[in-house]
Amino acid sequence: MINEYASEGLAHFKQYGKSFQEKIFQCLITDKNWSTQMSEVMTPTYFDLKYLRYLSDKYFSYYLKYKDFPTLPLLITIVRDDLREGKDVILRDQIVEFLHRIRMNPDVGDLKFVKEKTLDFCKQQAMKEALEEAVERISDGKLESVMGLMRHALSVGMPASIGHDFMEDAEARFVHISRRACPTGIPQLDKKDILNGGLGRGEIGVVTANTGVGKSHFLVSVGAEALRRGKNVVHYTFELSETAVGLRYDSNFCNIPSNEVIDRKDEVLKKYEEIDLGRLIIKEYPTGSATVMMIRNHLEKLSLKGFAPSLIVIDYADIMRSSRKYDSLRHELKLIYEELRNLAMDMNIPVWTASQANRDSANSDIVGLENMSEAYGKAMVADVVISLSRKPTEKSSGLGRIFIAKNRAGRDGILFPMRMDTARSKILVVDSDDEMTLSEALRSDNNDMKTLLKNKWKEINSAS
Repeated sequence: MINEYASEGLAHFKQYGKSFQEKIFQCLITDKNWSTQMSEVMTPTYFDLKYLRYLSDKYFSYYLKYKDFPTLPLLITIVRDDLREGKDVILRDQIVEFLHRIRMNPDVGDLKFVKEKTLDFCKQQAMKEALEEAVERISDGKLESVMGLMRHALSVGMPASIGHDFMEDAEARFVHISRRACPTGIPQLDKKDILNGGLGRGEIGVVTANTGVGKSHFLVSVGAEALRRGKNVVHYTFELSETAVGLRYDSNFCNIPSNEVIDRKDEVLKKYEEIDLGRLIIKEYPTGSATVMMIRNHLEKLSLKGFAPSLIVIDYADIMRSSRKYDSLRHELKLIYEELRNLAMDMNIPVWTASQANRDSANSDIVGLENMSEAYGKAMVADVVISLSRKPTEKSSGLGRIFIAKNRAGRDGILFPMRMDTARSKILVVDSDDEMTLSEALRSDNNDMKTLLKNKWKEINSAS
């Protein structure tokens, strides 16, 4: 798609004209990570249009003060308060029309191309400003300063910092960084040397398993733990109904099997009078219809109502709709996960989701990264990948295994035996001391299989 835009060239945007410059500001408000990079390069004077200069000035001024960019609703509030009745009505009307247009018709198709060309735009605008200033200085006889003025214009886009000087900046490495994490509620996973308290802000965690193993129950369990700690949670569901997911939370909080919750309504409601929980919003979208942009829009609506989530649960990313079509499904899935990671980073909120494991993992003792179906690229994007495995023979007893397949915060390659109560969406590590590495687990399985075969052989010989 980028090649299509590139072939049209800058003429498509009339040589960085109105259409292109409006797209730049749309990129700023939809991608905070990119905005942070551009804050070192761009100045409001680069925009030719007065309303874009005004908006970018407010946008970057807010960032300088609060170290974060305002959301679109907050930016609208800032503009409304600043441009009160009678204060530059024309500018206010232009801003209102522009913001309404990009909100109602996002048209994000060109944004990647615009981001690629924005640095060239900034360099061109900086050079244009420098040339105008140079003419004035030459007229005033300040010839010596012209060379420095041009060098400064040519440096636009170069990093403001040379980087981390290993010896000179040594002290910076030893400053303790506070990590605000959302616990999973499984103490063995939340340990300091593993998840270091849970999933951190801006991180994406993925639980992968085969069909029917318990991915959705794990997500409910994580969401319930966050609520117990007073955190607000948004739970997106693409397979189950909103009420069905709600019943699973009821069963988890009240320790009642989900199929008994409705009949024990009074007991459930009484329980909620005794415990303090955060606020939970459950939002359902039909399978294959939800995009990351739709989730962004929903979160914006919640923010307008004063709801700020501390955790986002998405059940599950594999059945979301990609914002771009590819010939291969794995490319679409990788894009979905990349967009979810951008969402987590933009909003500075942890995101838990799930991924389907392939058919080869159905009878596997351990589900690894190689078992994530369709797209190994999904594992590359995730900060944490946890796999669940329960062979058919183990389901009746509720036993299974949790495997830390990937972990940027601490150790990985660790296996824990677990007990899963699917009636209450609860997961418990059976023995906190029974931690095994992958090789140890495989040796244990081989020994168990040898023992089983020996016992069977003895039974056959004794019978004969």
